[in-house]
Amino acid sequence: MIDRLGRMTTRRAPEPAAGPATQSAERAVLAGLALAILAGTAWTAAMIYTLITGPF
Repeated sequence: MIDRLGRMTTRRAPEPAAGPATQSAERAVLAGLALAILAGTAWTAAMIYTLITGPF
């Protein structure tokens, strides 16, 4: 039993480099997040404007 454990390797497999498909997916996700932040900011500003200029 101990002999079997002694022969185990401690070397790690090489990590794959990020390919072009992964990079384009990351760009798409970042672009979507940026658009979502922009839309949320515009919506919040419109709600504040509506509350300020509303007929009270």
